[in-house]
Amino acid sequence: MMHQQSVPRRLFLLCAFLLFAANPACLNAEPTPAALSAYESYISALESRLAQQHGSQNGFLAPVSPAEHSDARLRQGELIIEELTPSSGPDLPGAMLHHWRGTAFAPGATAADFERLMKNYNAYPQYYAPQVLQSKILMQHGDNYFVVMRVRQRHVITVVMDTTYVVTFYRHDARHGYSISRSTQISEIEFPGTRHERALSPSEDQGFLWRLSTFWSYEERDGGLYMQIESVSLTRSIPASLGWAIGPFVESVPRESLEFTLRSTVNALRK
Repeated sequence: MMHQQSVPRRLFLLCAFLLFAANPACLNAEPTPAALSAYESYISALESRLAQQHGSQNGFLAPVSPAEHSDARLRQGELIIEELTPSSGPDLPGAMLHHWRGTAFAPGATAADFERLMKNYNAYPQYYAPQVLQSKILMQHGDNYFVVMRVRQRHVITVVMDTTYVVTFYRHDARHGYSISRSTQISEIEFPGTRHERALSPSEDQGFLWRLSTFWSYEERDGGLYMQIESVSLTRSIPASLGWAIGPFVESVPRESLEFTLRSTVNALRK
C-alpha cells in the first residue's frame, strides 16, 4: 500500500518540478545583483563568526543543539544536523538561501588524516560516489587549491553540474584546523555523458544551485576527530503557486547533500 501511494506522489512532484523548471514566467535565469550582494554579506558575517569561534580556547567547534550529552551522542556514531537558515533572513529577490550545519565524530582519526583526505581531490569520485563524478586540481599554491568537480544531484530529477571552487586550508595547531571553500562557477550540464553534452549558459540555467560556500572545522580529542561542516547555498526562489507542492522538497536537498558529505567523510576516515 505504501509503495502504491509513493508512485503517484513521485509522479506529481516530477510534474510540478518540470512545470517549475520550464515556465519562463517563473524563471530567474541568473541571480539578481541584490540577491548576490545579500548572499555575500551573509557569508562575510558567517566568516567573522567563525574567526571568533576558532580563536576561542574552549569553543573551536560551535555548540550543537540540543547540547546535552552531545559529545557522547557523536562518539556513538550519531550525526547531528541543524538548520541555521534564518527565518527572517536577508532580502534575496528571486533567490533562496539555505544554511545547514552538521557535526560528527570519526573514532581513531586525526587532524592530519582529515587533511590528507580532503586534499586528495582526485579520489573524491571514490569517497563521495555517487554525488561526485569527476574531480581534479587545476592549480595549487601551498594550502590554496583551485578545484573543478562534476557533481550529480539525484532526487525527483537528476541534475549534473560542473563546479569550480577556491579552497583554503588553515592549520590552527596540531589538533585543530579549518577550511573555506567558495564556488567561483557553477554550470548545469545538459545531456551529460553523451555526444550532445553541453554546459547551459547563465540565461538557460535553471537555478538549482547558483552559489555554494562550505566551511569545515575539525578538532582532535577523545581518541578521534570531531568534524563540523557548515554549508550555505543560493538557489532560485520557488513561485508562490508551487511552493506548497515542491517547497519542502527543494529545501530538503541542501540538508541531504550536507548529510551525505559528512557521513561519507566519516566512512572514508574509518577506512
